[in-house]
Amino acid sequence: MQNKIFEQAQIGPLTLRNRTIRSAAFESMCPGHEPSQQLYDYHTSVARGGVGMTTVAYAAVTESGLSFDRQLVMRPEIIPGLRRLTDGIHSEGAAAGIQLGHCGNMSHKDICGCIPVGACTGFNLYSPTLVRGLRKEELPVLARQFGNAVNLAREAGFDSVEIHCGHGYLIDQFLNTYFNHRKDEYGGSLENRMRFMTMCIEEVMKAAKDDMAVIVKMNMRDGLKHPGTTLDESLQIAKRLQELGVHAIVLSGGLVSATPMYVMRGEMPIKTMTHYMDKWWLKYGVRACGKMMVPTVPYEEAFFLEDALKFRQALPDMKFIYVGGLVAGDKINEVLSHGFEAVQMARSLLNEPDFVNRLKDDPHHRCGCGHSNYCIGRMYTLDMACHKHLEEPLPMSLQKEIERIEREQNK
Repeated sequence: MQNKIFEQAQIGPLTLRNRTIRSAAFESMCPGHEPSQQLYDYHTSVARGGVGMTTVAYAAVTESGLSFDRQLVMRPEIIPGLRRLTDGIHSEGAAAGIQLGHCGNMSHKDICGCIPVGACTGFNLYSPTLVRGLRKEELPVLARQFGNAVNLAREAGFDSVEIHCGHGYLIDQFLNTYFNHRKDEYGGSLENRMRFMTMCIEEVMKAAKDDMAVIVKMNMRDGLKHPGTTLDESLQIAKRLQELGVHAIVLSGGLVSATPMYVMRGEMPIKTMTHYMDKWWLKYGVRACGKMMVPTVPYEEAFFLEDALKFRQALPDMKFIYVGGLVAGDKINEVLSHGFEAVQMARSLLNEPDFVNRLKDDPHHRCGCGHSNYCIGRMYTLDMACHKHLEEPLPMSLQKEIERIEREQNK
């Protein structure tokens, strides 16, 4: 099979040195909602490791869009820190991208400073908190915040923005009947449910002009037994995004609230997750109910490929970026051979920041990630880190959990 990894990729006005992108996996490295030295060190190490572009994870377009304490919120005060970050990434030869979004109901007033907002009024069991449905007159204001965030990203030196329209965040809460029960022109038919997304993307494209690449992350499926958004509807959403002029689409799936392991695959390490929690009631609640609330979804390489190929076939002129379960050079080349413009990876580059450079030396190289999901269990409370690179020793109970999960995964 031809090695396509090190061919250049073209995404709108942006040319990447190769077809690999560090996906916008949450780092939890931004205390005070601003870039840190830790964030700088991580992304520059990935850039040094050979990736074509590294994407800084979820940055809220406004404070109400924050879902975690250690998450970026776009505002003028953090531009110097972000500029230092993008300069560091560029000095290593990689492009710099940033994911922009609004979490909608996936927050709490202690984090976002207000009652969380969403497509509809209700209660979010996962926060837990009451949620206020957005009024029609608020939607254009929020859409303009996406455009403002793009302008800030340009000022900070980013080459690309990735707009989050999936995983059950705010834009997806309008698209998805699992969340959207509105009776006005923003609910009901898919055409109506796409109105808010359309409004946001129009503002993004206007701000991006002709010098920034615009990528959109969207869901193909939700991972629900009774899906809110069907595959056929997702294909229509992708077609609308193409009509709106976005340069590439990342094809993902799952809801971070209801089906998190459909997004990430494998088993959630409950002992690891609760070990780092500081609220006793949450710690014991997750220990008691975690397995039921976060059921395992088996991991396999390239787990989204079958669905992604349907999009590739249906929209032959659209540029798609594949994400999901890529840990080895052979499978990456196989995916690229189907006509995807690039691939995104996260855990491979956390386990081996120089993974892409290793593929230069050995096209068949497979990273050392054992899919224990320790990094996921830890990141919501501390930061994203691979257990193989920790300075502090792991408690024996967590070591045993990692060994058990990896042993079961590799059966």
